[in-house]
Amino acid sequence: MAEDLRERVSYLRGFLEGIDLEEESKEQKVLHRMVSLLEDICDEVEQLRVDYDELLEYTEALDEDLGDLEDDFYEEGEEDYEDEDYEGGFSIECPNCREIVVVDDDILDQEGPIEVICPGCGEKVLVDEGEWDEELDELLGEEEEEGEKKE
Repeated sequence: MAEDLRERVSYLRGFLEGIDLEEESKEQKVLHRMVSLLEDICDEVEQLRVDYDELLEYTEALDEDLGDLEDDFYEEGEEDYEDEDYEGGFSIECPNCREIVVVDDDILDQEGPIEVICPGCGEKVLVDEGEWDEELDELLGEEEEEGEKKE
């Protein structure tokens, strides 16, 4: 693109030199300055293109390095996660610090609201105020009534 611009500006310069204008006329001075300005713009566009290409190359290198770091980090974390046995429980990833929090199944049997706090950052990772239990009981009650009607 920049080469095309440079060619077009060179064509204008040649065209300007080829036309018969009075030597040192106002029009000729203006046209020469405009062509000179266009050449300067072409130089800037070329430099921006070079800078852009360098920045793109640098960004791609950073992206590759970050990808390698993510692979190293998450591979280790996933292996540890897969090797652990969560019988009688389940795990939740903390949305704040990304630590894996293991929750015992017994907590689901307790009466009242359930709240699980991340040991790493202290944020709540699971909150259950028992509202869904009532909805579940209602749904189960409706299914039992439908089952009795069918019998």
